[in-house]
Amino acid sequence: MTNRLIGIVPKHLTERRLRSPLSRALREKYGRRNVRVIAGDTIKVIRGEYSGIEGKVEKVNMKRGSLAIEGIQREKVRGGNVKVEINSTNVIVTDLDLDDKYRQALIQRINEPEKKNSTEKKSKTKKQSKRRSPSKTKSNVKGGEQ
Repeated sequence: MTNRLIGIVPKHLTERRLRSPLSRALREKYGRRNVRVIAGDTIKVIRGEYSGIEGKVEKVNMKRGSLAIEGIQREKVRGGNVKVEINSTNVIVTDLDLDDKYRQALIQRINEPEKKNSTEKKSKTKKQSKRRSPSKTKSNVKGGEQ
């Protein structure tokens, strides 16, 4: 049974392969540098044979970390067209698809002011100050005071 689990990567690590940097306008708007690409996002290819082409993401291949984009096709030798999959690191996200409520909530949660983080830090420092100093604990050592 353990042999079947070899080579399976957890979902949170496979999603890292699908991250792409945001355009400068989106970076300023959302306060993030990169985002996970999903079908429906508009992207621009910046590296490779198809650089400069913009289009919507039609399909995301999680195993390979690649994207199938509208308008990018290659002709087969025997005839017919095949969609070319491009690595997610070779593209920039120019427009986000915010139809998904979960994704909207995720972006809003990231954009919230860091007031919560500052209050959490203050409460942690108070807890640390209540701890006993190491000199007091030595007096309780077996054999009484020294």
